[in-house]
Formats: sequence, structure tokens, C-alpha cells
Amino acid sequence: MLFTAVLLPASEGGFTALNPETGSTSQGETVEEALANLREATELFIEEFPLVTTGQPLVTTFEVVAHA
Repeated sequence: MLFTAVLLPASEGGFTALNPETGSTSQGETVEEALANLREATELFIEEFPLVTTGQPLVTTFEVVAHA
């Protein structure tokens, strides 16, 4: 199965990784470690809660005007 990973730099260093399809999250010191940890967390999640897939998500960006 193909899943989405969103990685964000963590304030304490390293990365926080999120899988939006399952809501599972993890972290790691490097991108590779964060993805490996997220993969493991997602595998454990879908073992307990099997998913019915409805297709691949559409991932995009949008802009918001910031008011100072």
C-alpha cells in the first residue's frame, strides 16, 4: 500500500512525521529515521485497524495572508 508522509522540522531538532490517512505520527533525528519510524507506526496501526482505501490523496499547498 502507498501512503502519504508529511515531515515537519521539530523545534528541538530532527523531524516529526505524520501520515494523514491513518493519523499516525512519529519522529526521528533524520528524514530517513523519521520515515522508518512512521512506517513502523503506520504498519502497527493498520494491523489493528484495517483500512478501506478510497484512492490516493491529493496533496497541495495554499497561501494565507499573515496579519502582523
